[in-house]
Amino acid sequence: MSDNLFALVRERIADPAKLFIETSDGRRFTYGDMLALSAQLAHALKGRGVQVGDRVAVQVEKSAEAIMLYLACLRVGAIYLPLNTAYTLAELEYFIGDAEPRVVVASPKNGPAIGELAGRLGVAATETLGTAGDGSLMDLARGQPTDFDDVPRAKDDLAAILYTSGTTGRSKGAMLTHWNLTSNALTLVDYWRFTADDVLLHALPIFHTHGLFVATNTILMANASMLFLPKLDADEIMRLLPRATCMMGVPTFYVRLLQEPRLNREATAHIRLFVSGSAPLLADTHRAWSERTGHAILERYGMTETNMSTSNPYDGDRVPGTVGFPLPGVELRVVNPETGEKLPDGDVGMIEVKGPNVFKGYWRMPEKTAAEFRPDGFFITGDLGKVDERGYVHIVGRGKDLVITGGYNVYPKEVETEIDSIPGVVESAVIGVPHPDFGEGVTAVVVVPKGSALTEKDVLGRLEGRLAKFKQPKRVIMADDLPRNTMGKVQKNILRDQYKDLYKGA
Repeated sequence: MSDNLFALVRERIADPAKLFIETSDGRRFTYGDMLALSAQLAHALKGRGVQVGDRVAVQVEKSAEAIMLYLACLRVGAIYLPLNTAYTLAELEYFIGDAEPRVVVASPKNGPAIGELAGRLGVAATETLGTAGDGSLMDLARGQPTDFDDVPRAKDDLAAILYTSGTTGRSKGAMLTHWNLTSNALTLVDYWRFTADDVLLHALPIFHTHGLFVATNTILMANASMLFLPKLDADEIMRLLPRATCMMGVPTFYVRLLQEPRLNREATAHIRLFVSGSAPLLADTHRAWSERTGHAILERYGMTETNMSTSNPYDGDRVPGTVGFPLPGVELRVVNPETGEKLPDGDVGMIEVKGPNVFKGYWRMPEKTAAEFRPDGFFITGDLGKVDERGYVHIVGRGKDLVITGGYNVYPKEVETEIDSIPGVVESAVIGVPHPDFGEGVTAVVVVPKGSALTEKDVLGRLEGRLAKFKQPKRVIMADDLPRNTMGKVQKNILRDQYKDLYKGA
């Protein structure tokens, strides 16, 4: 078996006429089309000077051609660098300057501005790629040979660099090897029972681990098919559900679809698997989905640096509020964050993981890389959690989100779970805000429906007797929504900044 991701994909293609991607506007790409178009794009990249180990930075809208470009980079031996489409020019300046790509690929509308920036930073070439086979890169690819002599790659050679979201300090480039991606995709195919008969409803972005690696690589390894939507569109999802066998989404997808009156057991009868990740799925959402559809959402846990590390079982209990068990080949432990000592089951501590899924390190940050790994090779995830008596992993929150008030540790998830159970609460986020007496004041930002009569006093009253006094919020702030990034994660750093003066003079 090959260690090279694309080589293994090629080996597993049983029928080149098999559908790989169908776009929302009806364009269809078979596996044979994928081989031909990725070859043409590989020739185009090579013609622009891309050599083994060069970075190719890509900030384009979601399209089938963008997936082919990713595969073309693998075939050339380049390192694929996808960039969030929401990044501004100021943010791109850091990523391009740090990664030093050989080529930058932008959307046609942003091409001129990004080209000027890239040129100033010494990038050799900027090309464009649109959503319908347009753009200068496609012009270069047309007429190129439809076969390509793929560059051999070894297990530890880099396949991609993904920059972390950078909520604290500057973003770090996580270096992912061919074997990181290949081994994880093979594990998920087996664990989630993917076959060539599967059709994935794909509405995720493709600049992120979830949409690019978890979804796309798994489909490629299974020789399955995808219905490719540009973004979350509830109408389109409801229209296409009968043609799909599985869907991967973030919690926002499921919350939004639960508002659809058409969502019922009949509409989801053809689906065998709903997967959720990238942000915590509320237990209430899990239960509501089961009641409406008869399906238990499978929640899993991963991150940019580790791909997928745990999953609820395919067969067996998918427990709301947990992320299941370590995947085959992955070791997971919960330790005291200060000493690294392994904690007994049930105790909350830092989650650490080790396995073929774990990245090689941070791009050009050897000191940061060394600081994030234990001497025995375990990666310190930064996530707090516990393992229960049945072996299920629970994520309690990020280490940086831990609230220390009056010398006591408060885990936001515990408080959020209590608040979210209050009738009339949509969701909540608990943060620590500077407090003159306690160091940090436990503070809850609570989302309620427009016109709700629920008050701060009501929420505090409901928490009396349910949480220790030190865990109870000093203040409850009602809000219309919570700030989120493109993957649906609540941006607590924004909330902490917004309310940093809340207790001044308290």
